[in-house]
Amino acid sequence: MKMLPILLLLTAAAPAVAEPAEQESERAFAWRATRSGKLLPIKEIERRVIPTMKGAQYIGFNLDPQSVVYTLKFLRDGEVIWVDVDGRSGQVLGQTGR
Repeated sequence: MKMLPILLLLTAAAPAVAEPAEQESERAFAWRATRSGKLLPIKEIERRVIPTMKGAQYIGFNLDPQSVVYTLKFLRDGEVIWVDVDGRSGQVLGQTGR
């Protein structure tokens, strides 16, 4: 009977344990793609996009390895704004929020 709470605790923790490996693979993908010239470095994307977001606080980014789209996240006046950027060209694809 004492094993059940431990098993439940371990089961609940399993997704949290799997996440860093998934993030690491995205980082590894980004590193390889950047080194090979297939993807612009995030610093270059940030250098282009952040100055255009007047009055917004830059929060961070995600990279979708399948579409090679960076999504930059900003906060302005309590509203979240996402900016999608093509990782190959650096072209802004779209923005949600104000």
